[in-house]
Amino acid sequence: MNEGASLLLTMLPFIGIIVLFYFLLIRPQQKQQKKVREMHAALQRGDKIITIGGLHGVIDSIDETVVVLLVNDNRKLTYDRSAIREVVQSD
Repeated sequence: MNEGASLLLTMLPFIGIIVLFYFLLIRPQQKQQKKVREMHAALQRGDKIITIGGLHGVIDSIDETVVVLLVNDNRKLTYDRSAIREVVQSD
């Protein structure tokens, strides 16, 4: 057996571990990040949302970085757009 084949057989388990990490850890995280970016891009006035802190509200106004939420008793709170965890219902 030559040195090249021996080196390949030695490196094969490490390459397998890297591929396994990619498919089990990195790729699913990238998919989740893409899904969150798409959700943030689709936000619009009237959407019922939940923030990362658990606050429920309705989007009153929105721009590139800031979202104004309408909560109980017509109070308005300002949040960063990235603080939106999920859209509960879209109007």
